[in-house]
Amino acid sequence: MEILTFDQQPKAVSELLEKVSKIEDILSHENNVDQDIESPISIQQASTFLNLSISTLYGKVCRREIPVSKQGKRLYFSRSELIEWIRAGRKRTITEVRDAVTLIPRRHK
Repeated sequence: MEILTFDQQPKAVSELLEKVSKIEDILSHENNVDQDIESPISIQQASTFLNLSISTLYGKVCRREIPVSKQGKRLYFSRSELIEWIRAGRKRTITEVRDAVTLIPRRHK
């Protein structure tokens, strides 16, 4: 650790305060994201979140391909359910497929 001279201390304190402020902003943003993840979102917000057109979303809703809640004529989505839906569509890598095959017991004829 570097020893600061008296002349360097004001600058060091200023830099320290700036870094603490950035850390507070990051932590505040993470808390807001956690709170927002459970609040329902509209089809427009879901469209932006998933980077899909609204008409594509309506099609997926009609085919029951995507998790959705409906109140009256309005559709509502949950970010956490959408994230889970995305993860459910994950394709396994070749290595993961090979590992799964080696775990399957072979039957002798």
